[in-house]
Amino acid sequence: MRLTENIPAEIAENPAYTGILSRTSVRRYTDAPVTDEQLTAILRAAMAAPSGVNKQPWEFIVVDDRDTLARLADVLPYAKMAAQAPLAIIVCGNKQRFLPGVDDNLWEQDCSAASENILLAAHALGLGGVWTCLYPHPERMEPVTRLLDLSSDLIPFNLIPIGHPATNHPPMDKWHPDRIHFPKTK
Repeated sequence: MRLTENIPAEIAENPAYTGILSRTSVRRYTDAPVTDEQLTAILRAAMAAPSGVNKQPWEFIVVDDRDTLARLADVLPYAKMAAQAPLAIIVCGNKQRFLPGVDDNLWEQDCSAASENILLAAHALGLGGVWTCLYPHPERMEPVTRLLDLSSDLIPFNLIPIGHPATNHPPMDKWHPDRIHFPKTK
C-alpha cells in the first residue's frame, strides 16, 4: 500500500506532508559532515516546537567530538550508532523553566515536540537521525550527565545522532484505521 493512498493529490504532494510520511529512523551514517548551516536549521526547527505556556524548557547539547560520541555510545546501550554519527544532539529539560505545580511535567511533552522537529528537519535536509531514549532511566541519564558535566538543572531527555544516511530504507506504513475512534456524545 502506498503511504498516500486515498489522500488527495494536493495533500499527498505537499512537501511538509510527504516529509512526515517518508521520515525513517536512521542508524547508519556516511562520513560526510553535517554543515554548520544544516545544524543551525535543525536547531531553529527544534526551537519552533509548541511549548506549554511558551515556557520553552529545552536546552540542546550538540556533541561533535569523535571521542565524546564514542564514549556516549559506550555507556548507552541503545545509542551505539552515536559512535559513527558526525554529531548528536542531546535534548534536555531545564528545571528553571518548568511550569510549577501539577503541570511541572509538561516539559516532557515540550521536549518531545522539539525532538520530533529535529528529526523532521534533519530529514527535510537530506540527513537522518534516530531518537534514543535517556529519560526516565537513571542508568542512561546519569552517565550522560557525568560525561558532559551537565548542570543539575538539566535533565537529559534523549540523544539524537544525526548524519547523512548510509542506507536508504523505505518508510514503514504505520496507518492503522482501527485505532481511530469517533465517540458518540450523550
